Amino acid sequence: MSATLASPKPATPGNAAAGVRVANGRILRLVRSGPELRALESGQVDAVLDRATGTAFLLPDAQRALAAAGGGIANSLLAALPRADYESLLPALEPVALASGQVLYEPGERIRHAYFPSDAQVSLLTVVVMERKSLEINLIGREGMIGIPLVLGAETSPVRALVQKKGSALRMPAASLHEALRCSPALRHELLRYAYAKLLQARQTAACNRFHPIEARIARCLLTTRDRVRSNAFPLTHEHLADALGVRRVGVTIAAGALQRRKLISYRHGLMRILDGKGLEAASCECYAILRGLAR
Repeated sequence: MSATLASPKPATPGNAAAGVRVANGRILRLVRSGPELRALESGQVDAVLDRATGTAFLLPDAQRALAAAGGGIANSLLAALPRADYESLLPALEPVALASGQVLYEPGERIRHAYFPSDAQVSLLTVVVMERKSLEINLIGREGMIGIPLVLGAETSPVRALVQKKGSALRMPAASLHEALRCSPALRHELLRYAYAKLLQARQTAACNRFHPIEARIARCLLTTRDRVRSNAFPLTHEHLADALGVRRVGVTIAAGALQRRKLISYRHGLMRILDGKGLEAASCECYAILRGLAR
């Protein structure tokens, strides 16, 4: 395992003390000896990059400096917290880069970390082992958190958590989350409210997938994705839409083609673009408005 030190800064006595404090087990596994370790311990760096995985570890002092500078908090759940509560979480929040196709955990696995996405998106999939198939039950982006069973007292995942769109996230160890829930009523309130909203959304989506035509369901899915990524253009394949809706890929191709002929969307080389948002809302079923209301 190899590492690169990033963001050099002048060494000061205060920085040196901070460097010693942050040289924890995870960082020391990356930076074991030599000039890199001395630079870390003297406080001359803000981050450590694991070249093997592409994961960047922002050191706690740098995290606190960013918070003090008033930078925007990308994740909506964390942004909703009082400033003092958010800052108390910073030592346990580790910035990570999530790669497309990366599995965060499988059904039955112990959940060791919770994730608060910034610009990554993670699919939660129910896996049917006998059929060797999976169905997307939720897509989590900057509005939410992966690891809700931890909030509800469970330790294992009932689903597969698969990174659908690469990007950044903040990762928190399960033990740290449990401690934070005890110490922060605001965090506990936000996460329980979020868990309840996700339960209602899952019920609404199940009813939608049972009773509404595929064209309206695709419109609903595209609109909710647009709201989550805050853009009218986003990468999305017909295969993923088929998994999300629990239908055959050919059905998605036919229905998406109909929406494209109506000039509501365009699709090329895996990039979906919404051309007429109002028209797509009219083509969707009433479930889009219901789900949008639950997300607020």
